[in-house]
Amino acid sequence: MIIGERKPIKEILAMIKDCNRIIIAGCGTCVAVCLAGGEKQVKVIAGALKLARKLEGKELEVIEITVERQCEKEFIEEIKPFISDSDAIVSLACGIGAQTLTENYPEIITYPGLNTTFIGAPAEHGIWKETCRSCGDCLLGITGGLCPISRCSKSLLNGPCGGSKNEKCEVNQEIDCVWQLIYKRLKELNKLDQIREIQKPRERRTKDNGIPRKIIREDAML
Repeated sequence: MIIGERKPIKEILAMIKDCNRIIIAGCGTCVAVCLAGGEKQVKVIAGALKLARKLEGKELEVIEITVERQCEKEFIEEIKPFISDSDAIVSLACGIGAQTLTENYPEIITYPGLNTTFIGAPAEHGIWKETCRSCGDCLLGITGGLCPISRCSKSLLNGPCGGSKNEKCEVNQEIDCVWQLIYKRLKELNKLDQIREIQKPRERRTKDNGIPRKIIREDAML
């Protein structure tokens, strides 16, 4: 899932300083699960923005709406009836959702209400951890299901750096050395031979090279 964090209210207020009527658009998937952009968060931010404006002696009209998925144009049709009478949209979705609004409603500006932080999963209540860098060349099959790209501070491909201490990363002592975890996991599976094979440097000319990526599935095209 995509993890996001709400921008500070002051930053959002600065973006909408010239607006009298805004739409706050939540997303009901990833960012709702990480408590950043679902229906409840839309209400909280709407209340905070209106209160802040009131303290300035000004009024702010807010339309609150949360769609099931903001990253697909079919789901953001619900927002369309409110576009013409509004000054801006504040998107409480990841950057993908905010850009989907921009592409489909170019007549109005969309401001991001969240910072998209990483792809990860909940570790426990209130804690989410990064577990994938979407590098485009997944190694989980040979590393026991643990990603050295996202979970090693140096993204090493061929074992630990030698700086870990008490099985903790030398860069951040709060992080387990993932190569220690990979070793233990593969030992449990009796598959240690998998990490004896040297991995070649990653091919970044065609993947994870900074150029926007695209996947075309002709079998799924209409």
